[in-house]
Amino acid sequence: MDENTILIGILILAVVLVGAWMLMRSRQSKHLEKRFGPEYHHAVEEHGSRTKAEADLLARQRRVEKMHLVPLPREQAARFAEEWRMLQARFVDNPKGVLMDADRLVSDLMRQRGYPMGDFDSRAADISVDHPAVVHHYRAARDVALRDHRGEADTEALRQAVVHYRALFSELLEVEDRHDEIPQRTDSGILKRKPATATTNDKHLMEKHR
Repeated sequence: MDENTILIGILILAVVLVGAWMLMRSRQSKHLEKRFGPEYHHAVEEHGSRTKAEADLLARQRRVEKMHLVPLPREQAARFAEEWRMLQARFVDNPKGVLMDADRLVSDLMRQRGYPMGDFDSRAADISVDHPAVVHHYRAARDVALRDHRGEADTEALRQAVVHYRALFSELLEVEDRHDEIPQRTDSGILKRKPATATTNDKHLMEKHR
């Protein structure tokens, strides 16, 4: 076999390997975009690169898969739901206090579910793995809380923040199924969830401040 034949063979092999790598990357990108939805694009914008964003999303996925996340026993879930109902009822008289209580209650719920209590960005990243559709609510509520700390948030902004916290709270309030106590992951990797039954009417809170 002459050198030209060997060189051509090496080039063909290189092209095949590069093509296979590009196909694998394309499939991985599509999988991550499907799994994380808007959070995928948020990560790309934040990192300024699909490669860096995808590396971050994969790291989140690996980290959360090592966590022991559990649904709540029904009794405990009912107590959380009742605490939220009471919290929401206080909004008219103390909107600033309710915003702080909502943040605390969401953090308590995350802790009970098994999420580590790191800084805010870490908590949001962890939530995004199994709850990518609602993590933007967490960030939006946090932004209002920071604005309120600077004295820049009016009552309407506080109301919106509580609504955002409510969306996140409802998503995280998963109830243990006595017949299937081990959470199962779907083909996309996201945990199947059994949501708690809503016990409060958010519309009541919305209309009282319109």
